[in-house]
Amino acid sequence: MSVARRFSVVSVPSLRVLGVVAGLLASGCSGTKYIPEGARLYTGSTVKIKSEVAVPNEAVLQTELEGVITPKPNASILGLRPKLYFWHLGEGKTKGLGKWLANKYGERPVLISEVDTQKVKRLMVNRLNNNGYFTPSVGSKIQVKDRTATVDYTALVGKPYTIKEIHFPERDTLIDRAIRATESASLLKVGEPYNLQTFVNERARIDGVLKNQGYYYFTPDYLLFQVDSTLDNQVNVYLKVKSTIPPRAAKPYVLNNVTLNTSYNLSDTTQNQQPVIFEKYRYFPDEKVFKAKAITNATFLYPDSLYRRRRSDQTLSRLMSLGTFKFVDIRFRPARAKADSAGYGFLNSFVRMTQVPKQSLRAEVLLVSKSNGFTGPGFQVQYRNRSALRGAEQLLINLTGTFENQTQGNTATIGVTSYEVGVDAQLLVPRLITPPFDIRLVNSDFQPRTSFGAGYRYVQRVGAFQEDVLSLNYGYTWKTKLTNEQELRPIDLQYIRLGNTSPEFDQLLVDRPFLANSFRQQFILGSSYRYTYNQQALEQRRNQIYFSGGLEVSGNAAYLLSNLTGQAKRTNPADNSQAYTLLNQEFSQYSKVDLEFRNYFRTSVDPTSGNKLATRLLIGAGIPYLNSRVLPYLKQYGIGGPNSVRAFAARGVGPGAYRPSSARETSTQFYDQVGDIRLEANAEYRQDLFPYVKGALFVDAGNIWLVNPDDKRPGGQFNPKDFLKQLAVGAGAGIRIDVEFFVIRLDLAYPLRYPFDTGAIKDAAGNELVGAVKSSPRLNIAIGYPF
Repeated sequence: MSVARRFSVVSVPSLRVLGVVAGLLASGCSGTKYIPEGARLYTGSTVKIKSEVAVPNEAVLQTELEGVITPKPNASILGLRPKLYFWHLGEGKTKGLGKWLANKYGERPVLISEVDTQKVKRLMVNRLNNNGYFTPSVGSKIQVKDRTATVDYTALVGKPYTIKEIHFPERDTLIDRAIRATESASLLKVGEPYNLQTFVNERARIDGVLKNQGYYYFTPDYLLFQVDSTLDNQVNVYLKVKSTIPPRAAKPYVLNNVTLNTSYNLSDTTQNQQPVIFEKYRYFPDEKVFKAKAITNATFLYPDSLYRRRRSDQTLSRLMSLGTFKFVDIRFRPARAKADSAGYGFLNSFVRMTQVPKQSLRAEVLLVSKSNGFTGPGFQVQYRNRSALRGAEQLLINLTGTFENQTQGNTATIGVTSYEVGVDAQLLVPRLITPPFDIRLVNSDFQPRTSFGAGYRYVQRVGAFQEDVLSLNYGYTWKTKLTNEQELRPIDLQYIRLGNTSPEFDQLLVDRPFLANSFRQQFILGSSYRYTYNQQALEQRRNQIYFSGGLEVSGNAAYLLSNLTGQAKRTNPADNSQAYTLLNQEFSQYSKVDLEFRNYFRTSVDPTSGNKLATRLLIGAGIPYLNSRVLPYLKQYGIGGPNSVRAFAARGVGPGAYRPSSARETSTQFYDQVGDIRLEANAEYRQDLFPYVKGALFVDAGNIWLVNPDDKRPGGQFNPKDFLKQLAVGAGAGIRIDVEFFVIRLDLAYPLRYPFDTGAIKDAAGNELVGAVKSSPRLNIAIGYPF
């Protein structure tokens, strides 16, 4: 009531809010207002370990003992328990706002009467025994204070038992010999403390080894550990195979027939057909869709070879990664028609594959949102053939079209409206074509691919120019682990022909020699390599690392050939620069390195939680040399925009401390504000707010620089002494609507530091050319997360 008197002039809605706050405070002070009369609220427990000797890994042992304590007390924040208040709002109600709040945010009081201390103590004794403390005692004491109660548990332990001797099976049988052969890799070590979990892991380890040595029917339960603990705090361990195991579990198996069925369905009729025999495989039903060789290349179960679980798992993974099958399973059955030989049994293997449709056609309407600020509608029509050459080769043909507008640019900039139509084709072959070598990566679970690509795009920038873009590439992609992927493109050619330029754009090229060079040298004879390490597939990890590093080179072989053959360089009259040509077209020569580091730390132990701290560092550098003074325009870096430094417009920063100093330069900043070197860092905290809604707080920093000086862009060259001072910095907050397959993002960012002087720019006579920069927030609307 005292709160209401102090705020006697507030509105009725405000009084309701204050009532809720007052209720939360009242319930949070003790958390006992809404518990039954005579009961006490359980507020938690403590665990202490007492021993006359040092306890190894005491903190780990204490955490394990705390893990068996039940029930868990009510959640509290700084001593407050607001969930008890929400629970009270719905008490005795079947519907209404109070019931909804109780179900959504409330929590029933946990009472001391619900704590079964005897059960908890038995569980603690069990955990202590599992850790080698064979004669422990655990006591408990309830501490009462007002209407709350806690429980203190005390564990008295002695010196833990350690392993003195380890004895592996000694019989002269196939299975005992196989188990003895694994002894050098045993997880059990003499002198180490006794730990039950280590014994469990040791059984699983041995079973895994045996499964890869033909013991198909063996299970970890067939292994028995006998422990002699009559020694002084030491144990002798005897590993044995149970005498009751079935005979089939004690012998290894060899694969007899391996049947591959690529058209399996529930009404399978292949039993009435004759298989194709290919390299001892029985292949069903025929080779109209898939050649047998295409499937056997992805199969690692070989007739007349020892059964190995590793090869079975690898076959499943490889066949699924072909992209042509909906389901794949493998079954093994005893080969009853073939008698055992020399203690070995025989299995028949059946690999059953259910196809997805061979051909498909998909059309999509898109909202294009690019990092350079261009947005607009688009469409894509894709044709896919999943076995174009009957070898599980995937042929993709894409027809795309977009209409884009640079919504965040200066309205006077030419070429901000763009039309684009393109067609490209890609053939993905599920093997590495590396004549004369046959490289299969037999220890990888993932299908390597060779890709062939070609494409054409027609680009029309209204009021500026028209471009024809041709591309041709050939390369390989492969993975050795789930987290590792590599891509090598020995051939990555691009040819961009500039045509039908406007007088305004022609004048821009005259005014900007670097731009004229970059558009003139857009014949790229490139090769590239990229390595990616990505832990995001390991969803249980709280801390996930992502790294991508790429190297790209262009023009080196062409330059060497031109030089050795004595070709003459062509002189460009615009700037008197000289360069070799190929097919009467200057080609670019450069080396380019791009590095990206990301780290995602989930602040919650719950693997489904979206609460995380995400950070990113981008480092890039392209060095033109010999035949080039600048990078091709499409290879240069820009910074700013919804996926970069969000407080600044796309291409609104850099290079370096350069700032457009006239209305003319401001209108062409989209073309001017690019560079050869990039440094960018981002940090973002993401928080789950409501179902499908997430919030974020972020800080961005970065800039771009030139390798060579440009008198048209003063302050743009990279200087090791000044580059940190030239970083643009912005911060802000955002809302994301995340429905798993689609994310809409709104980020409001505010510039904190500019890389240039924000005052008005004046000429020698004192006339103002460009006004002072006024800091204002920028709203970015984008699709997907920024990183």
